[in-house]
Amino acid sequence: MEKNNIKQIIRPTLKDQIYESLKNAIVNLELQPGQRLNDNKLAEQFAVSRTPVREALKRLEDEGLVEAFPGSSTRVTELVEEEAKHAFTVVAALHALATKLAVPKMTDIDFAKLEKINHSLAEALDSKDSNRAINADEHFHQVFLAVAGNIEIDKALERIVPKIHRLTLKKFDSVDSWTSINQHEEIITACKKADKEKAAHLVEDNWLTLGRLLSEVES
Repeated sequence: MEKNNIKQIIRPTLKDQIYESLKNAIVNLELQPGQRLNDNKLAEQFAVSRTPVREALKRLEDEGLVEAFPGSSTRVTELVEEEAKHAFTVVAALHALATKLAVPKMTDIDFAKLEKINHSLAEALDSKDSNRAINADEHFHQVFLAVAGNIEIDKALERIVPKIHRLTLKKFDSVDSWTSINQHEEIITACKKADKEKAAHLVEDNWLTLGRLLSEVES
């Protein structure tokens, strides 16, 4: 048989789909911290057996998003702000590294993306649309991750970011997020000058500033 570049399509399993659904619900606070999760009821909701539900819950437990109590119940992990603060430090460092790797490879197309996203962020903040603003901020930094193309950074962030996303959603409306607009503009300028060290420093400071602002808001 003649060789070609056609690869087998890998379809997500039931447990993967359930995992993603539950993870999104937890991260977006649709499932609240401390809320109990019953595998029987979840199996009914997903119209599946309990096995893929339990497998998905075990994966979420390994990632610290749910906690199981033997002979008792499973519930969404409480939002521990001290843990989120530590997570911000790690996330900031990883994004700084991605930025340092990305800047030498960035093009005018990437700069245009960053400017467009930052404009969308400003519009979202002006209209007080917190969900849109948070998504825009995430998309801004995802440009660097995409250009950097480092799968290990992506994997590490995928595991850590949910711990800070919940805190961000909970307190975002109470912080002055306009600071990010100016910081993003400085980041874009550094990128255009191909100053990877400055851009990385600014990106790290951008994340740490958000973490500090969120920590100053009382629960």
